[in-house]
Amino acid sequence: MAKNATGQIELLDTATLARLSSMQLLAKAVVEGFILGLHKSPFRGFSVEFAEYRAYAPGDDIKHIDWKVYAKTDRYYVKLFEEETNLACHVILDASASMAYGSQPFTKLQYAARMAACLLYFMMGQRDAGGLAIFDTALRTFLPARLRQSHLQRILSTLEECAPGNETDLAQPLHDVAEAIKKRGLVVLISDLLGDVEALQYALQHLRFAGHDIIVFQVLDPHELEFPFEQLIEFTDLESGERVKTSGHSIREHYQKEFNAHQSAIRDALADLKIDYALFDTRMPLDTALAEYLYKRAKVG
Repeated sequence: MAKNATGQIELLDTATLARLSSMQLLAKAVVEGFILGLHKSPFRGFSVEFAEYRAYAPGDDIKHIDWKVYAKTDRYYVKLFEEETNLACHVILDASASMAYGSQPFTKLQYAARMAACLLYFMMGQRDAGGLAIFDTALRTFLPARLRQSHLQRILSTLEECAPGNETDLAQPLHDVAEAIKKRGLVVLISDLLGDVEALQYALQHLRFAGHDIIVFQVLDPHELEFPFEQLIEFTDLESGERVKTSGHSIREHYQKEFNAHQSAIRDALADLKIDYALFDTRMPLDTALAEYLYKRAKVG
């Protein structure tokens, strides 16, 4: 991550992030960007409990050396901590066919998968347990929350290989996740939310009833937000394959009316459940978007 002439960190733009092929390198770069300026994690609400000491061995992280003990004994000892955490974070990623759309360097799914990687890298870096669920019409992948480096590597590899699948079902997969998660914690849903809002609300109510704190990140392409089409154009439904040829200009007003009604229904449903919500435009660099959201959440919390 480069610095400008004033010494400030420059935020990574979307094109730069697109060129970072390794999910781990990307997550590390973005996380280092978006935690700058945050005094504490807005998700932290726990204390990691000290367990015992053991003698330092080559390869141990030096940040766990207890320098007070060293001053008294002239020997290096590292602190061991309980592996159990008070917070388990599961990220639920929508990998349905509609997420394959993209007018930017990222498709919505690529953007969302990188967002999931960044969040879990961040959470597990502060010693929270991280888990991942991927769905389309069904729950395709479920990795329960754990706090291990090998588990993080498995999550990042899974996200790197994630491909769009079938049609969207915003209900049954979330019910399945609610049944699969055994410990209450934080659940982050990342989706374009292009599905039945009532079914989504009912499924999220299941997660809420289980005692989870829920955050919903809606990822949309700027074309979906603004509908910039003017000329005669053929639209293809990525999930059904249906094709429609029409004038972009002639249907813009109808599209915007339907889209705004859908967005209003989503916001109302989530507000009723007291679920935190944020909309992400894929034009916005990940580090900028996440930094802004986390800062706002930290101020509210």
